[in-house]
Amino acid sequence: MSDAPIGQLLTRTLAMPSDCNANGDIFGGWIMSQLDLAGGILAKEISGGRIVTVSVSSITFKKPVKVGDVVCVYGECTKIGRTSMSIDLAVWVKPVKENGVGERFMVCDATFNYVAIDANGKPRAIIQS
Repeated sequence: MSDAPIGQLLTRTLAMPSDCNANGDIFGGWIMSQLDLAGGILAKEISGGRIVTVSVSSITFKKPVKVGDVVCVYGECTKIGRTSMSIDLAVWVKPVKENGVGERFMVCDATFNYVAIDANGKPRAIIQS
């Protein structure tokens, strides 16, 4: 596990009570949705238009996320094909406590795969500048 996030900060949000499972931790599905939102932002910027998520190559949940944690998603594009791209993502949290902010740590990492699409939903070439 790295000591610092890799890639750029794509999103920040707050884990809320409505995002909890029966154990009082944040749902893994909610974390996955935050990963997809963040990855989608980067994929759209890279492709210059519409994209769709086609697969998740890997996802590993390392630690639970608690209500009140600041959830930060970092990412970097690791592969660009003709119409597709792979984006490595990591969720880091900053626990916010009454006595201040705790040390940030990684709770999850994943690789999401996206395809650039045209107005008809068909794959289109990624035009890089």
